[in-house]
Amino acid sequence: MTGTEAESQTASEAARTPEPEPTRTLLVLGASGDLTGRLLLPGLAQLLATGRHPQLALVGAGHEPWTPEQWSERLRTATEAPLAQASDEGRRTLERLRDESDYRQADVTAPGVLAELLGSLSPPVAVYFALPPRVSVAACALLGHDDLPPGTRLVFEKPFGTSAASAAELNAHLRRLVPERQVFRVDHFLGKGTVLNILGLRFANRILEPVWNRDHIEKVEIIFDEDLALEGRAGYYDGAGALRDMVQSHLLHILALLAIDVPAALHERDLRDAVSTVLRAARVPLPYAETTARARYTAGTMNGRDIPDYAAEPGVEPGRGTETLAEVTVEIDSWRWAGVPFVLRSGKGLGVKRREAVVTFRPVPHLPRGFRGTDTPTRLRIGFGPDTLRLDVDVNGPGDVLTLNRVTLDADLNAPDLAPYGEVLDGVLSGDPLLSVRGDTAEDCWQVVDPVLEAWAKGEVPLEEYEAGGTGPASWATSRRDPA
Repeated sequence: MTGTEAESQTASEAARTPEPEPTRTLLVLGASGDLTGRLLLPGLAQLLATGRHPQLALVGAGHEPWTPEQWSERLRTATEAPLAQASDEGRRTLERLRDESDYRQADVTAPGVLAELLGSLSPPVAVYFALPPRVSVAACALLGHDDLPPGTRLVFEKPFGTSAASAAELNAHLRRLVPERQVFRVDHFLGKGTVLNILGLRFANRILEPVWNRDHIEKVEIIFDEDLALEGRAGYYDGAGALRDMVQSHLLHILALLAIDVPAALHERDLRDAVSTVLRAARVPLPYAETTARARYTAGTMNGRDIPDYAAEPGVEPGRGTETLAEVTVEIDSWRWAGVPFVLRSGKGLGVKRREAVVTFRPVPHLPRGFRGTDTPTRLRIGFGPDTLRLDVDVNGPGDVLTLNRVTLDADLNAPDLAPYGEVLDGVLSGDPLLSVRGDTAEDCWQVVDPVLEAWAKGEVPLEEYEAGGTGPASWATSRRDPA
């Protein structure tokens, strides 16, 4: 049986299974790491402050020999702000967590260690691998199905592997351990509010869906420009780069949500089937020198701070040629989207933070003589974090009614009550994989970018430079890559 067939079979089985039990114990591996302290525990505390999951127990585990006082301080820092606004039930839960949670030193890559740890916990257990991908794979390889308590859920941070082959290897280990429904590949970029805002916009408005295709849309741009530099993350980022870190995971999933056909229901099987169909049809066309671009920031000033040259940052290996700005043009081989370019761009060290999808509609086929002013394409802009909606249109302006002027209609979309990590953890603890990336989809994302990464490694696309705090390489500003 192939991996895809196995995913389809487990999806079919999941549709017939009863509702899962709520998680009793959350085991965080890598509990002493930066991700756990900065994002995971604060997100969990915010979730528990609402009164949800009142019986949850928390256990942290890591390679470092932390004292109980160190772990207690980490919990105190994470729960301090949520406690101030917690419900009565939430306050009791957080205070109990502070008193009862413990930290255990453990090398999960040593035989039998993780299995013994799991056997000491109250099921169902959710195991959160806040670890580098290679460590997660090594830990899973040592586990057997009988080592896992009933109902165990396995939770992984992106990136899911480092290539299509490594993602397939990880998936093979996971299929051996638990059903696909009990695997949560979490992507905090895909918060429930963002996903449902996009789907609601797409499928609840009759004026949009009939024109949401190649006949009316000229191009789609998905931009995630950050006004942050490396910020001490060389250990991870220099081995990944912008294409692996952002494009192959976050931006490809936003592309899929913008491009899917309407699912039968907002059920994890229907939605994830629709996403998978789009990503299997996605590709970056040749030649890559024309459809992709990469660059790295040099020294500059950003938000009043002096930013050093990326290649001079501590922990960076300049010879790797890691890009801090990546752009690829993706095409989707489908009836709906044939010929429409989806331009995905993400970078660090840029002067303006920009997180949005821009849908540019084709110009009108004929404008009656007599109108004056610039006839520019209609653009729909969907902003992320906060989620917003802007529609740029041409209308008759004040004064001379024959003069066209650009106006913007804007609205704020639904703001979720939880931070992204709170949303994804709620799905994990409830056993709802709606926001989880399915195994075959994780491999499909790598299939899109692997050929590009290989071409870049061979030097087929030059590594350009841009000054930190700027807008990117000067050559991009006057080319087809200039975003709308």
